[in-house]
Amino acid sequence: MTRKKIKLAYITNDAARNATYKKRKKGLVKKLSELTTLCGVEACAVLNPPGSDSQPEAWPSDATARSLFSEYKTLPVKRMVNQESFLEQSISKATERLKKLREENRRKELTKVMLQNLGGKGLHNVKKEDLDELEWLVDENLKDVDKRIHALVKAYASKGEQED
Repeated sequence: MTRKKIKLAYITNDAARNATYKKRKKGLVKKLSELTTLCGVEACAVLNPPGSDSQPEAWPSDATARSLFSEYKTLPVKRMVNQESFLEQSISKATERLKKLREENRRKELTKVMLQNLGGKGLHNVKKEDLDELEWLVDENLKDVDKRIHALVKAYASKGEQED
């Protein structure tokens, strides 16, 4: 059975607010406990109960929470990322990926032109810049073919020596 969606709004009734706080706190502490057990990480929670005169509560203990916060404060700043630098990094990675994909697409287009030329279609509508890149691509393919031929000759020669 699914739960009914609740409307998130301030609970004005003090008794209902305290009851909800206790239920939610219990669920949150259970999730944190499972997280620390299953993932082998250290975690803590600091909760401010409803009411202005209440003291904050720490889970699992005040001492553990203090030690984890002090460890967090001593972390090197370079590992911490704010939203702006995170977005800059994401944009940079996406731009780099876009550049690689464009290069790959360009290479595929030139390979298609090369194969069409081998099929007899010709190079009538190809620009000068494209011809330069096509020349480079043909040279690279010829180098790959030469490497494969040498590898096959070498393998064939070593196979002939083993049979003797």
